[in-house]
Amino acid sequence: MTLPRFLQIHTLHNYPAALLNRDDAGLAKRLPYGDRVRTRISSQCLKRHWRMADDAFALKRLEVPMAVRSRETLRLIRDQLVAAGVAEEQAQQAAEGLRAAGLLDKGKDRKGEDALETGQAVLLGYAEINYLVQRCKTLAAKHSDEKALKAAIAGFLKDEKKNIEALRLGSGLESALFGRMVTSDVLASRDAAVYVAHSFTVHEAQVENDYFTVVDDLLREAGETGSAGIFDTELASGLYYGYVVVDVPQLVANLEGVNAGDWARVAPEQRALAGRVVQHLLHLVATVSPGAKRGSTAPFEWAKFMLVEAGDWQPRSLAGAFQNALPQNQPALRKAAVERIADEIAQLDAAYEAPLARRYLAVDAAQVPGAQRLALGALADWAQDAVTRAEA
Repeated sequence: MTLPRFLQIHTLHNYPAALLNRDDAGLAKRLPYGDRVRTRISSQCLKRHWRMADDAFALKRLEVPMAVRSRETLRLIRDQLVAAGVAEEQAQQAAEGLRAAGLLDKGKDRKGEDALETGQAVLLGYAEINYLVQRCKTLAAKHSDEKALKAAIAGFLKDEKKNIEALRLGSGLESALFGRMVTSDVLASRDAAVYVAHSFTVHEAQVENDYFTVVDDLLREAGETGSAGIFDTELASGLYYGYVVVDVPQLVANLEGVNAGDWARVAPEQRALAGRVVQHLLHLVATVSPGAKRGSTAPFEWAKFMLVEAGDWQPRSLAGAFQNALPQNQPALRKAAVERIADEIAQLDAAYEAPLARRYLAVDAAQVPGAQRLALGALADWAQDAVTRAEA
């Protein structure tokens, strides 16, 4: 087949007695869908855990510049200027000058430490930070006067905006995958290449309130009864359907600095990094678990089912397979969920006749229309080949 425009990843993960993602009240997040309310895991939660994972397929092992998301980035730039030999007062002025010129958001005439804290956490690539530090260091050596330094920084940002935008992977691997939205006058927004849906249970929400106490060891040794505190938390159990889409042209464009419209004409060697990213991403999606209260629930799980589809058609979720929730007393719940997915695919194939190449991983016995069963390593390699060599 030709190089696919999209890779679609469908998963089923099973978690018992866990608090994977909390709302502002500390309760398990929920989602009304179809005929039942479900528990869910937000896409932000999933993406963060994939970004922060530290294992053999961690994103940082791709040896691609990463990024930092913070409201303190200007302080980081100031401190790096000081470490590079710039006088502390000048370093502060330079950081204030970057903000005043619209690098992140306006400083509103604030001075000192307050002037360096931005209103929102901004994703800034380490390559961008290093570039800004080096340019500010050069300008600080030329301008000792505060006004002159800040004017020079404003001029540099205006004149070299295209240079900052042109930094290959300057905004970091994270923004190349998941995008970056900025209101800065200087930094460029990045379109996401990986789209992540909120995961939800394929059945009605199963939650309970867990009541627990904390024992005071010293008081107990003294012979006193009672506890040092009484608490409760909500725990949920469920089989979650997850859905991820990789926009291959956008991923290649973000990683290689090419126009997304030219993705099909990019040489295979220029798609090699995108292929490795996809390979790592599949391992992360399958094996990295989100979860609050890890110390008390150990919410670690590998996918019980993963289906990868490659093709040119616009993506479509298979969430409709679970619009009617599976009964909670359903025997062989996981197998029933996979059968629902297979039935949904068969109906969509019959209605649209969409030619999609498919491979899947399954712990249980399963059959998926037009798909070959593989282990995770082979599945990830197949997706990598689909991107780099169009061998899907």
